[in-house]
Amino acid sequence: MTSPLQEVMSYVGTGNADPILREIRFALAKLVETGEPTVIDLGAIPFAAGDERILDKVLGRGELQATLTSMGESRIAETGVAGVWRVDHFDADGEVQSRFIEVTYMPEILRTQKEDAAYALARLDEMLNERAEARAQAQSGVN
Repeated sequence: MTSPLQEVMSYVGTGNADPILREIRFALAKLVETGEPTVIDLGAIPFAAGDERILDKVLGRGELQATLTSMGESRIAETGVAGVWRVDHFDADGEVQSRFIEVTYMPEILRTQKEDAAYALARLDEMLNERAEARAQAQSGVN
């Protein structure tokens, strides 16, 4: 339950929401023009609950949310502004560790790493070979 003070404070900001929104706008233009992504660290500037509320209201919610669980939880959410993503990281106790805005076509944390794809390819090859061998054994037993 939210206390009256918490409710009031959720509307109080530092005045940094508007500069961040302008930075997002500049970064989105750069993404469209050059394809270059931008990461904005929300923890690097004073940012109060009211600023967060303004940011959420202006950016809105998009269609995609993802949760990654590895040494805590990371929540990745598309905003209502295409190409603008919220990426929040939490520790094992659920405390915020970092908060970012990523202006990109796909957040880096969601991209498959080359090493992971190589391992997956090797594993898939193994499974396909095992299936082919099992099929060959089954067919030789039928003949």
